[in-house]
Parts: sequence; C-alpha cells; structure tokens
Amino acid sequence: MPETEAWTVGRLLKWTTDFLKQKDSTSPRLDAEVLLATARDCERIELYTAFDEEPAEAIRTKFRELVRRRAEGEPVAYLVGHREFFSLPFKVTRDVLIPRPETELLVVALLDAAKELSVRKPALSIADVGTGSGIVAICAAKNLPHCHVTAIDVSSEALAIARANVETHGVGERVELVESDLFAQVDDRRFDLIASNPPYVSEPEMRELRADVANYEPHLALCGGPTGTEIIQRLVPTAAERLVAGGYLLLEISPMIDRQTHDIIKAHGGFEALRTLKDLAGHARVVVAKRRAE
Repeated sequence: MPETEAWTVGRLLKWTTDFLKQKDSTSPRLDAEVLLATARDCERIELYTAFDEEPAEAIRTKFRELVRRRAEGEPVAYLVGHREFFSLPFKVTRDVLIPRPETELLVVALLDAAKELSVRKPALSIADVGTGSGIVAICAAKNLPHCHVTAIDVSSEALAIARANVETHGVGERVELVESDLFAQVDDRRFDLIASNPPYVSEPEMRELRADVANYEPHLALCGGPTGTEIIQRLVPTAAERLVAGGYLLLEISPMIDRQTHDIIKAHGGFEALRTLKDLAGHARVVVAKRRAE
C-alpha cells in the first residue's frame, strides 16, 4: 500500500485488525473498533459512517498507543476503562475483574429466586459477597426496586470502583458497601438471598490462564486456592448462618468444581433443592441451594 495513501478510519481498522490477529487477539476487529472509538471519543457505531475520514494526528497517536498496549496483552476493558454487563456500563480498572457474560447467569438466577421469595416478602435483603466492581449488586438493585443489597469485598480498592459504579447508576440508597472478609465485618443481620462470584480458579489452572488474564486481572479475585474450592468451603457455612429459612445461596463456579461444590454444600446439611444451572455454552456455571426451614 503506497505511503501516500491516507490513514482513514477504514484503513486504520483494517490494518489494526490484521495486526491484532497476529497477536492472538480473540476478537481483533472488535478490539480495533473499540480502541479507535475511544481515541476518537465517539460511539463505536459512528465509525461506520466515517470510514473515509482521516483522523487528526493526535487521535492517531492516541490510537497507536492503545493498540501497542493491546498487542502486549492488556485487556481492552482496562484500556478503555469500562465494560458493558447486563446492558449497563460499568467502570473497571485492574483492581477488579473484567465482567464476563457468564456472570449474567448469576444475576438471572438471583432475579428468579427473588421473584419466588417476593411473593411473601416484597422487600428483600440481599448480600453480594466478593462484589468486585459491583455488577451483581447493582443489577439486583436496578431490577428489584424494593430490595436492599449489602455488597461485600475484602479489597478496599475494589470497593472504590464499586462505589463509583453505584453512584453512576443511582442506587446508593439501596446498596451498602462493606469492606470485609466474607461476613467477618458485617453485623448480625440475615439475608433472603446471598449471591457470590468467588475466586474459584485452582492454583494449577492459574498457570494455564491466558496471558491477558493472568498478567493483568487481580489474582485475589481469581485464585480460589490449591483446589479452587477453598473460598467456597469457607463461604458455605457462614452463608447458612446468615440466610433466613427458605433463603437462597447462589454461587458462580467453574465447571471443573461443580461436583466438589455440591459435595461441600451437601456436607453442611443446611441446604436443600440443590441444583446447577448451565450457561449458554452448556457448561455448569451457577449452583443454587435453598436454606432448609428451621
């Protein structure tokens, strides 16, 4: 291609897509579009009406830097500072996990359980353990206008991001943020629903993760210990103590620990109606357990 040819939006996207494909990006075209839209400070869809436009040098310089960092493995969500989840935008930094589509099943399971429980108790009390950027807590508050959510995380840095997202979505009156290791710093209140996307990657699996996950996302939020179930083993008994009779515990899991998670919950004896929900790929993803009547 002659050097005199202009670096239009269309040419930048084509070249960057080919370049990122060589760097093993799983979505090179999408990455290119998101990064260029960020550099241009526009919506991604606006690129499609600007293919023949030549961005200013300042925009191309910013774009080149974003592409360089993406090629080195930095996730797009961290580069642009946000990620969509459950049709809502969320701020993300390297202090929190990047929201994943699979976690939407946890939200759906929570809303389904809430629908059942709200027949006899409209104003539900919900705990989101390991809230991270606050996605589950905020989605619950946005979709259940009469609920109160206690969003818990051991990381003060993660809670700062969650707080920003809570403010953005205007649910501050119904989402309480608590810095705590599980329920250690939470008062003796009880909950109708406890949801958690805990660290569940085992130490051997951590060594097999893609570089863009292993090198950038917080290990504290990923690694569940030698087997991946260590946090779940601690959470199940405390959740049983904190749930009202007939309340629900909902856990996002790895398909590799589905059986072990069932065994942990069964061994406690405080739960019934235990089942696993599968995600769109057919993988075991969310375990749902109902607290026994007292």
